[in-house]
Amino acid sequence: MAAIFASSRALTVSVQAKSSKKGTVKKSSKPQSAGISWYGPERAKWLGPYSENSTPAYLTGEFPGDYGWDTAGLSADPETFKRYRELELIHARWALLGALGIVTPELLAKNGVAFGEPVWFKAGAQIFGDGGLNYLGNPSLVHAQNIVATLACQVILMGLVEGYRVNGGPAGEGLDSLYPGEAFDPLGLADDPDTFAELKVKELKNGRLAMFSCFGFFVQAIVTGKGPIANLTDHLADPATNNAFMYATKFTPQ
Repeated sequence: MAAIFASSRALTVSVQAKSSKKGTVKKSSKPQSAGISWYGPERAKWLGPYSENSTPAYLTGEFPGDYGWDTAGLSADPETFKRYRELELIHARWALLGALGIVTPELLAKNGVAFGEPVWFKAGAQIFGDGGLNYLGNPSLVHAQNIVATLACQVILMGLVEGYRVNGGPAGEGLDSLYPGEAFDPLGLADDPDTFAELKVKELKNGRLAMFSCFGFFVQAIVTGKGPIANLTDHLADPATNNAFMYATKFTPQ
């Protein structure tokens, strides 16, 4: 709902540049892509040209990913809205990494790279085997044999990372917890305000797609018992037979 259609505060800093002849000041234009504005009252909205009077007053287009859709009123309270924006963005980033991690081992295995178990929902079981679990099939990268030790490491490391993100640390104090920049932006992608504002929208749009993709991977795994690449291969080989409608009949009471 609203958490899917709003995210962190857009940067609205004006870019000042001195003219070579006059001491004029230039202001940055609204971030646009292919002629579409992503911020402000004239931004793209969820009903396109039919969105007039359908957007709540509290969704002003100030934040990236705000298409003016909140039929349940989840964003009416500013504090709740702020919390939902943070949750959505963090989940979107994890989904981007997760979707990549789900399909990559299968793709590599399909093209001749040796893996102990390339299917994402089966890979974790390798830790209980005699040989343990090797990251990317290589014992010299990460080798895990103890589930308790692995869980403890994850809890400690993730706790430190989240604490650092929320409270700041040696890489910079008082940074934005969602878009910290500085040491976290070594390529300088956020140096230009217009580019930064557009990248926020792109990140959120791709993150939302990744969240839906991961959900689809979960459902496929439960229904077919296969990974997404195997499902795609089966579907392309015989689209009329290998599709969602065929598998839906498995849940029909006999």
